[in-house]
Amino acid sequence: MARVFTKLGKQITIAVRDGGPDADTNPRLRVLVQQAKKENMPKENVERAIKKASSREESDYKEMVYEGYGPHGIAIVVETATDNPTRTVGNIRSYFNKHGGSLGTTGSLEFLFDRKCVFHVVKKDNVELEELELDLIDFGVDELVEDEGEIVLYGEFTSYSAIQKYLEENGFEITTAEFERIPNDFKSVTEEQRTLVNKLLDKIEEDDDVQNVFHNMEEEA
Repeated sequence: MARVFTKLGKQITIAVRDGGPDADTNPRLRVLVQQAKKENMPKENVERAIKKASSREESDYKEMVYEGYGPHGIAIVVETATDNPTRTVGNIRSYFNKHGGSLGTTGSLEFLFDRKCVFHVVKKDNVELEELELDLIDFGVDELVEDEGEIVLYGEFTSYSAIQKYLEENGFEITTAEFERIPNDFKSVTEEQRTLVNKLLDKIEEDDDVQNVFHNMEEEA
């Protein structure tokens, strides 16, 4: 839970820095505040993150992306939010080195992933998914699926604001809205290889500066 709060707090701080502290005029902040409520994040934590972004005295988070290969050629992309990039890159490099991988140069693995915005919304009783999908194509959505009472929308990275605006104007409750890097292809591994890769992934995800980790290892059957 603490890990989720830390991650959301950094995302809120960055959203305020980029779009201002007013949720009414900052769409990204508006979604994150809703998400924080869903995760039962205390209101004072949200307010602290907003205040932190508005204060020049506070350290500024930078969003840094690191890319490399783990054991057995698994491509890994690590998104971080850090107030000390030197510390963060040193930590990430050491995780790769100690677990049979190697850190690459920025942009070296971009061709292996599609960057998408992903919205989870509560399904409304009177909504036909096919009709909704047709409506949303014009706003940049390229895939729509139903999952346990929610509708999951996948859209172009640059279409985030347009999709959010459509959903809000049409009365959909957005539970989460994230940016994801979805592999173009998945690499198969043995169980022994999977164990080695997971050790590296777990170590990376434990780092407080890490926001998201994406990879192209095939999911477990």
